Amino acid sequence: MAKKDYYEVLGIQKGADEKEIKRAYKRLAMKYHPDRTKGDKESEEKFKEINEAYEILNDKEKRAAYDQYGHAAFEQGGFGGGAGGFGGGFGGFGGFEDIFSEMFGGGSSRQRVVRGDDLRYDIEITLEEAVRGVSKDIQIRTLVHCDECNGTGAEKGSKVETCSTCHGRGRVRRQQGFFMTETDCPHCHGTGKKIEKPCKKCHGDGRVHKTESLSVKIPAGVDTGNQLRLSGKGAAGENGAPAGDLYVVIHVQDHPIFERDGNNLYCEVPISFTQAALGGEIEVPTLDGRAKLKVPEGTQTGKMFRLRGKGIAAMRSGYAGDLICKITVETPVSLTEEQKELLRKLEESLEGQESQRPKHSSFFNGVKKFFDNLGK
Repeated sequence: MAKKDYYEVLGIQKGADEKEIKRAYKRLAMKYHPDRTKGDKESEEKFKEINEAYEILNDKEKRAAYDQYGHAAFEQGGFGGGAGGFGGGFGGFGGFEDIFSEMFGGGSSRQRVVRGDDLRYDIEITLEEAVRGVSKDIQIRTLVHCDECNGTGAEKGSKVETCSTCHGRGRVRRQQGFFMTETDCPHCHGTGKKIEKPCKKCHGDGRVHKTESLSVKIPAGVDTGNQLRLSGKGAAGENGAPAGDLYVVIHVQDHPIFERDGNNLYCEVPISFTQAALGGEIEVPTLDGRAKLKVPEGTQTGKMFRLRGKGIAAMRSGYAGDLICKITVETPVSLTEEQKELLRKLEESLEGQESQRPKHSSFFNGVKKFFDNLGK
């Protein structure tokens, strides 16, 4: 199946700048992220397609190659796939020689290099760990090069010959009328080689499964959905090819006190009826410890107070968000008869004092107007 145009995948124009590319990628990645689509295969494929398009268009050199040669720039190890890309300069076109030989009927005996698969690991951390950064030890089940045969797939001392069908390319071409198609070699299954005696440990694959232990350094300021890329820590490639990458996906646990929104933190602070009425100074929790907050007299439930710089420092800029405290006036419960009597006396003393209960007065005046208009 022909690949879609990378610009079309991200929904951007060919002349889009770096900011537009990143904005489009973030929007689509959030929409099709596996954590949100919950096993939807079509969305998973779309997510891979989006990541592939972003990887190319966000890299100046790769984008330039794509704009000039299209998808052909990245086939047969043409750019950054283990064949050196443009590293050798344009004298001879480096990794593009296979492409040109195919276009003009030539051939190449170079063995196909297949980079290893990328892997994903989901990790849960606490809010405190997300704020300050942390190192975590993880274990992943992956493919590594076989130490018995050094990744060749052949038993020590046995012969490894070039496949006579594909001449080591791992691919064969078939002419179908005017068109030419290319597929994996049916005899060597794309390896480009013929092994006399397969390695007993890896059965000729050159790779074995192994549980690897890794230490992952999680930077301060990460949030749920952030991904850390560990280059070369994915599965080993075929025929001794480079390993893929490991993507560590962050999940921050819910916190019993704070709720996060970007770099801001929200906290609900209960105060007594007396504190709300008389005002005073209260203590509120922050990630750095306790902080003092002055509550003015007559504070109502829902009032927000902002403590600047007491939120979370952004991962890249280091700019800290704010802590926003929402006041909740707590109604006393299980009162004694004496306490109830005191409250009744307070209520009686407030009768007719509309200025002391502005919301009460405003609400019931509105109710009266509503019923008056209803009767007309």
